[in-house]
Amino acid sequence: MKVFGKEVPMSAAIGMLLVAVIAMASLCASLIAPHGETETVGDVWMMPGAGHWLGTDSIGRDMFSRLLYGGRTTLGLALAITLISFSLGIVTGFAAAVLGRKVDQVLSRIVDTLMAMPVLIFALMILSVLGTSMPVLIGTIAILDSTRVFRLARLVAQGIAVQEYVEAARLRGEGLAWIIRREILPNAVPPLLAEFGMRFGFTILFVAGLSFLGLGIQPPYADWGGMVRDNAQVINFGGIAPLVPAAAIALLTIGINLIVDWLLSVRAVGQAGVIA
Repeated sequence: MKVFGKEVPMSAAIGMLLVAVIAMASLCASLIAPHGETETVGDVWMMPGAGHWLGTDSIGRDMFSRLLYGGRTTLGLALAITLISFSLGIVTGFAAAVLGRKVDQVLSRIVDTLMAMPVLIFALMILSVLGTSMPVLIGTIAILDSTRVFRLARLVAQGIAVQEYVEAARLRGEGLAWIIRREILPNAVPPLLAEFGMRFGFTILFVAGLSFLGLGIQPPYADWGGMVRDNAQVINFGGIAPLVPAAAIALLTIGINLIVDWLLSVRAVGQAGVIA
């Protein structure tokens, strides 16, 4: 199997399959789900059967339907957060790398201050004060996550900015915006793409963790972390309800990690070829 002219190993192909199946099922939730997201359809914590493939939850809602709708919410939220954090991190990281020492010092000190605080504790503090609305949740996690992207983007841009082809562009009289758009950004894509996969997987786990603590997506809407929290007590009675969303989180993050491992290996091979 080849993607973009590169041979894809079996592990990466499995990861792509896992991510594709989960993403497609989540996107088509309204077409696939036999019941509504908040519809009560049976008794509490029914075991899997013909009427309910994955059983029911703590108030009698269909787990299979909730899993699909929860996947759409979790994936959509994680993707939005990752895109925003990368936009912030890349812009500020490139600015720090190319706009001079003063800008670099100011931006780096702000990032160091944010990174000095534990991410989870800082997020819990902000969400407790400002509430758990969707804009606050997305903005808080995106800003915190953008600090990691900033450091990578700044490091990569600094390494590219000293290359001979960038210096040649400066001598030709090309402007700073042209150099960033045509020289630095295209050469920074491979490491940033691998980092995007890693941050996306981390964001899924982080959002699920906040929901488990009660500060993520609020009821009655479904998301995987909240589904684990709502059904955790049934474990004491031999039920499987919380294991279903937990397994979905695990499979998705495993799939993302397999893809990222392949991307990192491709990048390492490419760098070795350039050095040789």
